Amino acid sequence: MLDYDEEAERYDVSRGGEPRAAAAAEAVLSLVPPGARSLLDVACGTGIVTRRLAARDGLRVTGVDLARTMARHAAARLPGAVVRADSRRLPFRDGEFDAVSSVWLLHLVEPAEEVRRVVAECARVLRPGGVYITTVDKGASHNVGSDIDAVLASRPRRAASDAVALVESYALASGLVPAGRAGFRGRGQGRSPRRAVADLRRGWFVTLPPGEPLADRFAARLEALPDQDRPRPDPEFTLRAFRRPSDA
Repeated sequence: MLDYDEEAERYDVSRGGEPRAAAAAEAVLSLVPPGARSLLDVACGTGIVTRRLAARDGLRVTGVDLARTMARHAAARLPGAVVRADSRRLPFRDGEFDAVSSVWLLHLVEPAEEVRRVVAECARVLRPGGVYITTVDKGASHNVGSDIDAVLASRPRRAASDAVALVESYALASGLVPAGRAGFRGRGQGRSPRRAVADLRRGWFVTLPPGEPLADRFAARLEALPDQDRPRPDPEFTLRAFRRPSDA
């Protein structure tokens, strides 16, 4: 898994920058109830998306991230509104927020029981009628049917911790019910073969550890593809929303 303290300095530029952040924030906000006045952005990273969420009139946004350097970047964008904390143990009261978001988080969490804990914590801090919004199936989102995907199709796989069926089961177990979905394009994230090799070399693909013979074989196949610097299509990400039913 990537070290997100090390990733923080280049995180935004390597992941689509402001165009991707704008698309993500717009999609999240489309699922936030119109009357919401407070939102917690869990695993807010550098705050590039969080800042755009906070631009919505009347919405008070708090960011939380465990990585120290990520949280520092986020705090520079949202002074006084970022907390460094573990998403499995959120330092907030029960029912404190009208909405909770976690964009590009659950796919990083393992084992499954830890994903369940994150979802349960997000549900705990939601008020009755509040909505939890999260990305699902992130790994599958990057498969756009390109020649790069064809090369990588035979790589070893692991079960996706953010598979939609799993996330929905954890949400239901935490007292939440499905409340909608949205999608957005990861602008500027279409991989070129050369970028795919660079991602492989730095440990992006967790089942292909850098320096292992199998990783080297996949790198050689990627390097043999044409148009080494031409980005392939952008990924399409999926958001699911879950609501805490209002008290009778």
